[in-house]
Amino acid sequence: MTFKEDGAIAIAALESFAARAIAGEGPVINQPRIDELARRLDLDRLMTEGGLTGETLRLFLDTYLAASTRLHHPAYMAHQVAVPLATSAIAALVDGFTNNAMAIYEMGPAAATVERAVIDWMLRKIGWVPEPAQRVTDRSQASGGGVLTHGGSLANLTALLAARARIAPDAWENGTPEGLVIVATAGSHYSVARAAGIMGLGQKAVRHAPTDALGRIDPTKLPAFLASLRREGVTPFAVVANACATALGLYDPLREIAQVCRAECVWLHIDGAHGASALVSPKLRHLLDGVELADSLIWDAHKMLRTSILCAAVLVRDRRDLDQAFREEASYLFHDKDQPGIDFIHRTVECTKSALGLKVFCALASGGEGAIAAGIERQTELAHEAASLLRAEPGIEVAVEPQSNIVCFRLDGPDDLQIELRRRLTEAGDFYISTTEAMGRRWLRLALMNPATGLADVEHLVASLREHLAGTLTDDIG
Repeated sequence: MTFKEDGAIAIAALESFAARAIAGEGPVINQPRIDELARRLDLDRLMTEGGLTGETLRLFLDTYLAASTRLHHPAYMAHQVAVPLATSAIAALVDGFTNNAMAIYEMGPAAATVERAVIDWMLRKIGWVPEPAQRVTDRSQASGGGVLTHGGSLANLTALLAARARIAPDAWENGTPEGLVIVATAGSHYSVARAAGIMGLGQKAVRHAPTDALGRIDPTKLPAFLASLRREGVTPFAVVANACATALGLYDPLREIAQVCRAECVWLHIDGAHGASALVSPKLRHLLDGVELADSLIWDAHKMLRTSILCAAVLVRDRRDLDQAFREEASYLFHDKDQPGIDFIHRTVECTKSALGLKVFCALASGGEGAIAAGIERQTELAHEAASLLRAEPGIEVAVEPQSNIVCFRLDGPDDLQIELRRRLTEAGDFYISTTEAMGRRWLRLALMNPATGLADVEHLVASLREHLAGTLTDDIG
């Protein structure tokens, strides 16, 4: 079989997979036992003998896709992962086939050019000045900069390394000085604490900022908190604000926090992995008011920009900060050379990097940024409608009025009940939702990512939850 023929088999299988999922056919999630699934996929034999082509490929894909979670299904409401636009998935195919490791320009000129254009587009959306065309030789001009990385965890780590480089320029050579701490909320993404561990700070170096009742940083209490840390003998070198927080989907008051950070000479990093995409929408960008005052921002394109995974941007107001995050020597990569383009390798953990910008570009270029904005607005409005529907249901409590496409609610009963209901939904496969802890309680959580999901699907979810609730009561009686 040829690439074209096997490619046609794969495309046909994916088209059928998506069409059936969008129509709501089959379970949204199916989790067979891993050993049984490995047997059905015939993994050991195929790895030993080969032959994954033609009819064997078709049968393999049928089995593989049958056990794949259907993000295209209207009942998919679990996690903040996009239903990718077809053009972005095609970009992933092009990237995988060309295999240009584009962290250095000579290994992927087209990919690097597209990534630079995407980074500049994001910088303009924030309100920062993109890098000048002559940036390779002119290092004195202050401007924004960035790089695309494989996921938000790497992006948060990279931004915090840039923050460390500002306060401790010798840390790369001599190690992280003692007494540096990061200020973040208890509801910040776990990758912030993970970054502290990787950087040698230790997770105890993440100090929890004062918050309001909903877990948002309270800027009126932040100056006193920073002062108390200094009296303790430690140095807060970065404040991490959420835009929006993973659990409840709420935005911190960025402008007020930024004003405090500037007055206190502390780096402000914004984790905008999910919520930064609101910058594309004229109706919603007010949620990030003051974002331009930050020092760094991360932005996941594989969430609301509908890019195939993984693709996250690390963006800084002053590119020179990012250029100081990593310092290394490798004679086969870092040396004087004629350079018609730009190398991204000095800004990333990765030495080998996929053409991530192509995925974002193709998602944007499919319908233009207006189409992306309309999609974000549609999902946000659906969250408001879902919250209203849930609030009107007897025996259901909604955590907060949504600011994004995330809705948290719970049925009357203990935390264990919420987890049990979610388990039963998942085992049945009819709906796929998540849970989270916030405000001291466990909530059922909807991340309304799928444009095929409508209010009727939320109504059906409620009905299914009530059926499972009745089942738990019956089990308890029995």
